[in-house]
This record gives sequence, C-alpha cells and structure tokens, in this order.
Amino acid sequence: MTDISQIGISPEEIINYLKSEMSLREVCQKILYQRIINKVAQEKDIIVTTEEIEIEADRQRREQRLEKAVDTLTWLAKQLVSPYDWEIGIRNQLLAPKLAQTLFAKEVEKFFNQNRQEFEQIVLYQIIVTCEKLAQELYYQIEEGEISFYEAAHIYDIDEHRRQKCGYEGKIYRWAIQANIAEVVLGTPPKRIIGPLKSEQGYHILMIEEVIAAELTPQRYEEIINNMFQKWLAGEVENLLNSYEIYIDTF
Repeated sequence: MTDISQIGISPEEIINYLKSEMSLREVCQKILYQRIINKVAQEKDIIVTTEEIEIEADRQRREQRLEKAVDTLTWLAKQLVSPYDWEIGIRNQLLAPKLAQTLFAKEVEKFFNQNRQEFEQIVLYQIIVTCEKLAQELYYQIEEGEISFYEAAHIYDIDEHRRQKCGYEGKIYRWAIQANIAEVVLGTPPKRIIGPLKSEQGYHILMIEEVIAAELTPQRYEEIINNMFQKWLAGEVENLLNSYEIYIDTF
C-alpha cells in the first residue's frame, strides 16, 4: 500500500499546495461539514450498517469493473487509500443522506406546496435578432402565417445553436426566465406569439409550447431535501465559526 509519506510528500506540503490553489477553505469546510454530520447523527442514533457499506462497496467495484479482491486493492493503492479509508468514505457518503432524511423528510412536501409555482416549467421557443425593425416584420409574418415560427428561428436567430434547433430553448423553470420578460411570458397562453421584447441580447420573439405543471417527483424530492440539508450544514458551520471567533476574542 502506497501512502503520501512513502512518495516523499508531507502533510505541510499538501496544506501549502491547497493554499496556493485557493482550495484550503473548501477542504476545511468539508471537514467541518463531516464533523457536524457525525455529531448530529450520533445524537440522533443514526448509523450506517456493515451490510449497507458492503452493498455500496460492491456497487463501486462493479462501476470500476473490479472483479477480484486484488483488483480492488490495486485500485485503492493507486488512489493512495487503504481499505479502511475506503470504508470510512463509504460510511460518510451514506450517513449524510440518512441524516438529511431524518431532519427534513417531513418538510419537503410542505416546502414544495408553498413554492409550487417556482417548480412549474415551460417549454420555450424564442427568436432573438439585433434589429427592432426585423423583429417587428418577423412577428407580423408569423402572425399572418407567411412564415412559421420555427422556420423564422432557423433562418434569422442570432445564435447558431438555437437556429439549428429552430428556436427551441428547452424546459425552463419560472425563476430562470429573465425578470424583464417573465411577467409577459408567464401571462400568455401557450402557442401565442409574444413580442418583440427588448433586452440586452436584442429583440425577442417568444412562444410557449407547453406549460408543465409542478410535480413532486422522486428527483425533485431529492433536489429539495439536498438543498435544505446543504443550507442547514452551511448555517451550522457559520455558527461554529462565529462561536470560535467569540471564544478567541475573550482571550
């Protein structure tokens, strides 16, 4: 098993390198996160079982295509990690979501219902041109059926990628729409032509193809609970650091 001392790298060199890369704060923050997770999990009697660790280890072995025990040991050695270190890492990976579930599982649905509109999506198409006169002409031509929205986007849009997709922007969350055009766009029924609207990019002609109602899918559930957990962790670290500063100031 190779470790950092055997290849002539000291812990001090690692810290100095992290400082030079402006990465030390991020690493220290992750260490503090893990301390808090361990502390609160212990207080709440949350554990990761040996069986759970073995299942995740097997999954990682399959992912790395490690068929034999010696293959696993070789892979770990290349990462400068011992089997014990690997087990601790797996435990930490599994402990965090368990704690998140304990702390916030009951809050997810409430948060989703209170912010349902923010999770609505629209299937958006748009054309952006730099000339106001051209934007007006295209708008009227599309309205009169002289050219389709998709054809106009394919010919005139300033963005090559969007031209290739005939104006398709994708599924967009309400909060991701530019503030100066969101009110008009979100107040217009699907399939209606909107515009021209001016922004720093140019003149927009838009069309909502579909409004996708908000739904608490498993993926969205995970996104919400992960966001809650990360905000909680950040707050706990900030409180910890503030307490440390207060402690220092008393001396």
